[in-house]
Amino acid sequence: MTIPLMYYPLSSQNHRVQKFDVPGDEYPIQYTLENLPTATEMDEIIWAAYRQIFNEQQIIAVHRQVALESQLRNGQITMKDFIQGLLLSESFRRLIYDSNSNYRCVELCIQRVLGRPVYNNKEKLAWSIVLATKGLQGFVNDLLNSEEYDKYFGYNFVPYQRCRVLPQRTQGELPFARMARYDSYYLKQLYQTGQLRKFDPSMLDSSAYVYRKALLFVGILSVAVLLVTLTLVLSPT
Repeated sequence: MTIPLMYYPLSSQNHRVQKFDVPGDEYPIQYTLENLPTATEMDEIIWAAYRQIFNEQQIIAVHRQVALESQLRNGQITMKDFIQGLLLSESFRRLIYDSNSNYRCVELCIQRVLGRPVYNNKEKLAWSIVLATKGLQGFVNDLLNSEEYDKYFGYNFVPYQRCRVLPQRTQGELPFARMARYDSYYLKQLYQTGQLRKFDPSMLDSSAYVYRKALLFVGILSVAVLLVTLTLVLSPT
């Protein structure tokens, strides 16, 4: 007998009230297949799907699903099927499902599939029970077949982070996945805020440097001894 999804109350009424603000530059770009995209636009849509499901930190060539991409380009599957294929791929299973607890896996999947953070711990517990009883495939199918997913993304839209701009806040919600920036501007900010400190050169371990010097000296000495030996052997007596 399949255990139904446990009831969990919404933690805030903001999620149940229709937004009256007009979308602006801070709203995420919505990628869809409804407008018959060109080949270049299809590349951007597929890239957006990978970025949403795997995040920028996990996007590498080995995680590409070439067969799914081909089916999507040829119109054999919908965007919803493509997202399902990415979630059930071996790469996603290894990176998200196998390397995290059920609670963390649920949190990441809700962020990436439904485009919002979990409401509360009760929702996390409810979906964790589904993940534990139905496995990853059953959990993914329930998420994609949920009323919330159909309402906001349907069959043709790439999931994106929703509710980035909230009227009662001075700053909108930050992206779920944020990558560190290493140019001079961000490094200077990290040093000023104390999040990053410069190392004292006197405190660095110089054993590796000494070891490399010793290896270089031994190599040069060996070559010199070899040359001297060959000179003595080949020289006429």
